[in-house]
Amino acid sequence: MTHSFPLAGFFHQLPPGSLLVIGALVLPFLRRQVRVRQAMILILPLLSAWHLLSMPLGASVTIPFGPDLELILLRIDRLSLVWGYIFHIAAFLGALFALRGDGRPHNGEVARDPERRWSLLATHAAALIYAGSAIGAVFAGDLLTLFVYWEVTALASVFLVLAPHTYLGKKAQRAQGRRSRAAAMRYLIIQVASGVILLAGIVLRWADGGSLVFDALGLVDWPTGLIFFAFAIKAAFPLLHNWLQDSYPEATPSGTVFLSAFTTKMAIYTLARGFPGTEILIWIGVVMTAFPIFFAVIENDLRRVLAYSLNNQLGFMVVGVGLGTPMSLNGTAAHAFAHILYKALLFMAMGAVLMRTGTAKGSELGGLYKSMPWTAGFCIVGAASISAFPLTSGFVSKSLILSAAAEQHMTLVWMVLLFASAGVFHHSGIKIPFFAFFAHDSGKRYDEAPRHMLWAMGLTAFLCLAVGMAPQVLYGILPYPMETYEPYTPFHVISQLQLLFFSALAFTVLNRWGIYPPELRSTVLDFDWLYRRPLARCVVAGVGVGEGIWQGMVSSGKGLWEATVVRVKRLCGRQGIFAHTWPSGAIAICAVLMLGLYALMFLVLGY
Repeated sequence: MTHSFPLAGFFHQLPPGSLLVIGALVLPFLRRQVRVRQAMILILPLLSAWHLLSMPLGASVTIPFGPDLELILLRIDRLSLVWGYIFHIAAFLGALFALRGDGRPHNGEVARDPERRWSLLATHAAALIYAGSAIGAVFAGDLLTLFVYWEVTALASVFLVLAPHTYLGKKAQRAQGRRSRAAAMRYLIIQVASGVILLAGIVLRWADGGSLVFDALGLVDWPTGLIFFAFAIKAAFPLLHNWLQDSYPEATPSGTVFLSAFTTKMAIYTLARGFPGTEILIWIGVVMTAFPIFFAVIENDLRRVLAYSLNNQLGFMVVGVGLGTPMSLNGTAAHAFAHILYKALLFMAMGAVLMRTGTAKGSELGGLYKSMPWTAGFCIVGAASISAFPLTSGFVSKSLILSAAAEQHMTLVWMVLLFASAGVFHHSGIKIPFFAFFAHDSGKRYDEAPRHMLWAMGLTAFLCLAVGMAPQVLYGILPYPMETYEPYTPFHVISQLQLLFFSALAFTVLNRWGIYPPELRSTVLDFDWLYRRPLARCVVAGVGVGEGIWQGMVSSGKGLWEATVVRVKRLCGRQGIFAHTWPSGAIAICAVLMLGLYALMFLVLGY
C-alpha cells in the first residue's frame, strides 16, 4: 500500500465513512442492548467526523490492482471536503431523529416488539451503511472505487424504503407495506441500472486506454457519455426523476430524512467533479428548477411536495456545475451544504406529523400548530431557508449561483432561476407549513413529536440560521477563495425580499379568491405513468403473447415427437419392417449394389 502521508496505524488507513459501515455491521449483535445501540449510532458519526478531520488536506491512499492499475481509495481536496463535512453532519442529525424509531402508533395500538425491533435495526444499520458509503464515494479517487460505493449506497438505501411503518395501525401498516415494497423494487431496479451503466462506461473507457482517475472527464465520447448518464439518473434529471417522488414518500419518517441527504447530493458531487463547465448541464438544470413547481402546487401529499421541491433545488446545483466558473462551483457546493440541512429539517417536520397523525396529506391536516407548536416552528425555519429568506442558509448559497449566472450575462437562465425561487416559496415556503399546521382546522389534536426528534429538528434549525447569519464560515470551506464576495448587499437583500413578498401576495390573493389549487384527495400523474401503466400493460400483454407462442411450440413439438416415435416403432418395432428376417442372398445383393454405387461415384466425381 502506498500513501502520501505518514500513517499512524491501521485506523488512519481507512477511507472516511468506513467506521460507519463497520459500526453498522456490529449493530445486529446489540439487538437487545438498546441503550448501547442508541449510543453507538450517535457516537459513530462523531467518531467518523474526527477520523476525517485528523487527515490533512491532500492526503491519499492507493493500492495496486493489477499490473497497470492503482485504486485510489482516498483523495482529500477542498471539493470533496465540503460534501464530507455535510454528510457527517447529516448522518448525526438523522441518527438523532431516528434514535428511538418512529414512535408509537397514532391510534393508541401497541406495535408488536419483533416488528418494532426489525424496523429499528433496519433503519439504523442500513442508514449507517448508506451514509458511510456516500462519504466514501466523495473521497474516491478513481472510477472503480466510486462504482463500488455507488452500488452499496443503492443496496443499503432500499432497506430504508422497505422498513415497516410501526407507528401505524395494523391494517394501515399492511397497506403501507404493500406500497413500500412496490416502490422499493422500482427504486432498486433504477438504482442498480444506474450502477450497471456506470460500470459499462468505466469498462469501455479502460478498454480504450483511458485513465480511471476520477477527475474532470468531459462529455467527449461514448464511455464518458455512459458515465454522465449514470450520474444523471441519480441526480434525478428530467424524465429520469420519478424514482425520487415514487420512493421517498413511501419510506419511514426517519428513513426519508436519510434518503433526502445522500443519493442525489452524491450525484451532484460526481457531476461537479467529472463534468464542470459542461454547457448542456445549464439547460438541464434550468428545466429542473422550473417543471417541478407545477407538480408540487397541485400535489396533495406534502412529503411528495418536498420530493418535487428537492428536484427544483437540485436544478440550481446542476446549473452551477454547468456554468463551471469558480463562483458557480462554489455556489453548487454551498447550496448542496445548505440544502441538505433545510430539506432534512422539512422532512423531519413532515415525518413527525406523519408519525403522529398517520397521514401527510394536506387535505386531512390543518390546525396542528395548537398541539405541535415546536414542530410547526421548526418547519417554518426550514420553509424560510428553502425560500432563501435573508439570515437563512438558503439565501447565502442560492445567491452565489444567481450571481454567477448574472456575471456570465446569461439573462434567460437568471430569469428562470428567479422564477424558480418564487415558485419554491409557493410550494415549500408557504404550502408546506400552511396546509400542515394552519389552514382549515381539522379539529384533531395530537402529541408533540418525541423529544429526540425535537432535538434533531432544533439542531438542524439552528444550523440553518447559523449558516445564514455567519456565511463566511461556510464560504471558508468552499473549493475556491471567497474573500471578496458579500451576500448581504442592499441589492441582494431588497431584490430577494421583493420577490418573496410579491410571491406571498400572489399566494394570498389566489387562495383568497379560490383560484389556488385546493388540497384534494387526488393522484398526480407524472412521467412514470408511462412505464407504470401503459408499459406495464404492454409487458403483461407481451408476456401473454410469448406464453401463447411457447405453448404452441411445445404443443407442436410434442405432436411431432409423438408422430416420430410412432413412425420409428413401425420401422424398428417388433412388428416393424426392419425387425423382419431377410434372406442372406438379398443382403448380399444390397451390399454389391452399394459397393457398385460407391465405385461409380469415385470414377465420375473423383472421390
